[in-house]
Amino acid sequence: MSSPVPGNALRLRLRLLLAVTALLALGLALCPPPAAAAPPARSPRPVAVVEQGVLQGRALGGAQAFLGVPYAAPPVGAGRFRAPRPARHWAGVRQATQQAPACRQFSPFGLADPTAVSEDCLYLDLYRPPQARPGARLPVLLWIHGGAYTQGTGTQFGGQTLARLTGSVVVSINYRLGQLGYLELDGLADEDGTGSGSWGLMDQIAALTWTRDNVAAFGGDPGNITVSGQSAGSGSVCALLASPRAAGLFSRAILQSGPCSLLRAPGREQARAQAESFAVAAGCPDPRTRTGCLREAPVQALEAAARDIPVAGPAYGDELLPREPSAAIASGSWNRVPILIGSTRAEGRFFVALTQPRLTSDQYTAQIRAQYGPAAAEVLAHYPLSGYASPYLAMSALMTDSLFSCPTVETARAFARQVPTYAYEFDDPDSPTLLGAQVPGLDMANGHSAELAYVHDFTLTHTPLTPEQGRFAETVKRYWGAFARSGRPDAPGLPRWSPAGPTYEVLTLKPGGTRMSDAFASDHQCAFWDRLARTGP
Repeated sequence: MSSPVPGNALRLRLRLLLAVTALLALGLALCPPPAAAAPPARSPRPVAVVEQGVLQGRALGGAQAFLGVPYAAPPVGAGRFRAPRPARHWAGVRQATQQAPACRQFSPFGLADPTAVSEDCLYLDLYRPPQARPGARLPVLLWIHGGAYTQGTGTQFGGQTLARLTGSVVVSINYRLGQLGYLELDGLADEDGTGSGSWGLMDQIAALTWTRDNVAAFGGDPGNITVSGQSAGSGSVCALLASPRAAGLFSRAILQSGPCSLLRAPGREQARAQAESFAVAAGCPDPRTRTGCLREAPVQALEAAARDIPVAGPAYGDELLPREPSAAIASGSWNRVPILIGSTRAEGRFFVALTQPRLTSDQYTAQIRAQYGPAAAEVLAHYPLSGYASPYLAMSALMTDSLFSCPTVETARAFARQVPTYAYEFDDPDSPTLLGAQVPGLDMANGHSAELAYVHDFTLTHTPLTPEQGRFAETVKRYWGAFARSGRPDAPGLPRWSPAGPTYEVLTLKPGGTRMSDAFASDHQCAFWDRLARTGP
């Protein structure tokens, strides 16, 4: 049930909007709150011994944190545009008490803070419950941040509360972004023997490999790793599910607000055409000298060249990612593991509020006609202005249903035909948002990224959770932790979460009202979008 042809332009627009989302988040993330106070002298700081040496972490939020841990060598100099290499050994005790910089950011909207990013960025943060000891075999959750493959950082997703509450080891990673992470250019892509320029995906595989090889030192179970992500992070999970190179590195997967058709992986020919344009814009037009030229180019020149040339994430058609992830999953040729997947109730609100908060009735109608052509009348009949309190809410509902909710149904049904699959919808009508008070007068609850503050120690929202929301957040964390532990999100005292079936049952996650429902597809008009996709405009 892919979107009809007119939706392709809407997806390109969404890709830019996702980059804006991450840019706003990064601007806040790079100005973090003051570090927690050091533990009393009588509380020894935690220590772990990994393959590269000894790490000393710190107490944080009732858990233990090991921050800024290198999982690969710095991808700088000759390592730029190459597959990640193993992390270097160090002598003595390495202090793991401060987070590393974000990876260089690539976006047409510019950098939030050029002093707090670096090409030397392949680090992870690890959180464990205070009672964890080597050999404890605790479940492991590895998080991949979103940001349209061009923005973001794992450092904004603290895992101390999730680790403490669920008895899990939580890992949050950085990976290379933009053209530094994804550049399908002849000469570069062939150097490592994979024929791929998807170094960001290779970084994620390297982080999973490092975690598998070292997490036992922190009390984690190397045979029980759950990979999870949101938005483009969820798209990355889709790629990992379809990559033979990632086989055996994880046992379960969580996809948040990122069905596998949302940021669909491009074919190599499309990606190579974009890479050629990027190389010319970066001042490296000659194929004979282009490899060295790009490796030696100032990173500012690469960022400037990227402003007008999009990056589409990992491309398919090589050893690393042989098939487009949606197609691989539909065919059954993927790394089969239990799946937890879902979206928020009103994903589109954030994007509409960000780009056109004062949308008028005339503008709404004109945009639908331009976007859907011959099918516009039918779209307007299903999303009439008279059915919503404002054009803003009408456009938000249309974007939510067509780009997120119904593609999530499609992706989840493909999974459910093959593996245990659990679907959810996040619905807190009072959830805080990234924009906060920047766009007054608009209801942005349940927009894209709304659930992040309920899963992670996520400080990017302006409004803290209320006591009731805090209790609800514990419920969400307990479900996630239970799924990571056993592949079934069953936790004592919580409503039972049944697998998704033919009628597409979801667990509605709602403060004071969490329950199973089979109304998701009808609530989001998925039969209409499915028919429109099959018949075309």
